[in-house]
Amino acid sequence: MPALSLVSQAKELVDEATVKAEEYSGLLGQAKGFIVEHFGQNGLLASYIVLAVLILFVVSRLAKLTFSTIKFLVIPSVALAFLASFFLPYSFAAALPVSVTVCSLFLLFKG
Repeated sequence: MPALSLVSQAKELVDEATVKAEEYSGLLGQAKGFIVEHFGQNGLLASYIVLAVLILFVVSRLAKLTFSTIKFLVIPSVALAFLASFFLPYSFAAALPVSVTVCSLFLLFKG
């Protein structure tokens, strides 16, 4: 029985997502019509270019943030936890939250 309720919940979620997608596609169609009506095809092309540039900007910032987090938080905290577990009587799992906190505070105060 639980599998049946899970399937019905998944079906409801898919139905809700479909309704939201249709709602947003209608808004996008209205925006496209407004741009074409007031600015013509050149305005539509310019809006596509601006939208693409904004998306690329956000993606590049997210990628930079992700790589910086890995470089300055994940790698040092794992290395510090490994060293702590190697030289101290604590396990790696016990030292990791402490090392993540230490590295996070260091980055916070470093600015």
